[in-house]
Amino acid sequence: MTKLAVNEYLKTDSNFLRGTILEGLNDQLTGSISEADQQLTKFHGMYQQDDRDLRAERRQKKLEKSFSFMIRVRVPGGVCTPKQWIEMDRIADQYANGQLKLTTRQAFQFHGVFKYILKKTIQEINAQLLDTLAACGDVNRNVMCTADPSESDFHRQAVEAACQISEHLSPRTRAYHEIWLDGEKVAGGEEEEPIYGKTYLPRKFKAAVVIPPSNDVDVFSQDIGFIAIAEKDQLVGFNLTVGGGFGTTHGNKATYPRLADVVGFLKTEQLLEVSEEVLKIQRDFGDRTNRKHARFKYTIDDRGLDWFKQELNQRLGYSLEHPRPYRLTHNGDRYGWHRVSNGTWSFTPYVQHGRLKDTEGNKQKTAFRKLAEIHTGDIRLTGNQGVCFAGITDQAKPEFERLLKEFNLDQPGKLSGLRRNSMACVALPTCGLAMAESERFLPDLISDLEKEMNNAGIWDDEIVIRMTGCPNGCARPFLGEIGFIGKTPGRYNVYLGAGFEGQRLNKLYKESLSHTEIIDALSPIIHHYAKEKDTGERFGDFVIRTGYVKATTAGKNFHD
Repeated sequence: MTKLAVNEYLKTDSNFLRGTILEGLNDQLTGSISEADQQLTKFHGMYQQDDRDLRAERRQKKLEKSFSFMIRVRVPGGVCTPKQWIEMDRIADQYANGQLKLTTRQAFQFHGVFKYILKKTIQEINAQLLDTLAACGDVNRNVMCTADPSESDFHRQAVEAACQISEHLSPRTRAYHEIWLDGEKVAGGEEEEPIYGKTYLPRKFKAAVVIPPSNDVDVFSQDIGFIAIAEKDQLVGFNLTVGGGFGTTHGNKATYPRLADVVGFLKTEQLLEVSEEVLKIQRDFGDRTNRKHARFKYTIDDRGLDWFKQELNQRLGYSLEHPRPYRLTHNGDRYGWHRVSNGTWSFTPYVQHGRLKDTEGNKQKTAFRKLAEIHTGDIRLTGNQGVCFAGITDQAKPEFERLLKEFNLDQPGKLSGLRRNSMACVALPTCGLAMAESERFLPDLISDLEKEMNNAGIWDDEIVIRMTGCPNGCARPFLGEIGFIGKTPGRYNVYLGAGFEGQRLNKLYKESLSHTEIIDALSPIIHHYAKEKDTGERFGDFVIRTGYVKATTAGKNFHD
């Protein structure tokens, strides 16, 4: 009999994700919970973490680690109300570390929540008609949607499609309501998971809806993606993409990032059926013996796209149509003011790596709360750790402008093109997987690279730059025209050559470089680019054309 991965037995024995979570919450002798429950609470939207900056000091004092929890709040389609924003801001102050984190999957994140207030925090989140269920774990995660608003029927329909997918693929277990919301326990042994079954998926599963020409959700990085297709401003269906995913392991060539393939076109009314059947294929055929090989991308590569299409068509009872034409032009946020088709305005300020906090001389968190307090439209979290205020009327615009100017948020265009297109994961001190800094490292690195950009006369050139503290890929570094992945403390593998539109992976350029070595390695390339780039040529295309790296055409080719 084949031995399954440990997590498979945990799920099987968990009674639909209940485990001993309640008992662990009630044990006030420790700030942590058991290893098994740490895996199960991920399905409930939280990770146990500890402050790694304090480990040595606490060990010396013979104290347990400084445990706390990260809570992730799902925001389907990335759209929330001003009231929900205000309440998330309050919860950050009252129950977390006073900071609000915007993630690369259009979700809110709280850090520093102690075990004894976990339940109260979850209840406060749910009171705002938001939840944390399936924000993490071996299930479909928060469903993304293009944040850049046009306020057309097409855009509204696409956002609604993302919300429908999210609802349809959410776990049905009552464990979440029993544990966190004091819901009644379900009597008997009824089946609680008609889609997932008691073992859920082999690994996490990510879905997104993209509205061309923007690719701000990086649709080809997703396990399953839907490229929205319109006719006369009405949504008629989607091109389906499958098999994207970015997690790798240093030194293990059997692991690699992979971009999704476009496999066909589906009509709007087929959306939920296709979503469910694709997820079920991964449920039934994904690798449950080796978690490093358990993502959908490996299922696709192991068995082939032809096999996948045949399996999907057989389950559906019909074949998808040929993909429709589409065009993607960028994968960043559109900063500043924009008039949209219904006559209202949108404004996207710059948020450095999604971290909203108040510091001396920079009260950005307060600024966003004040904006939410006067806002009557909606708020869109972006796939680039940012936020867009949509539906601003002509009458409301002057007060918005006044607040933006007061808090020095009114001119994001003055920032360099490099900084505007940057992303970094949290990494140290809280992420247990981090091998190096990321969010605390990249801003200073960009500052030094900006000096070279400025000297070369290309301050405004948009270049996608991304960093993670490990190869799990949370900030999608493999789609950075310049990408960094932490190798050891203070050292990073450097990748070059991704496509600006998010349709080509980058490739390893140099290994294990320090801050100074990175500047030394990239400076001549930046000046070469400034001097010899063709009109309209992107940095990622230039480094391939001039031979710094070869183009990556497929996941496995990434290692060549």
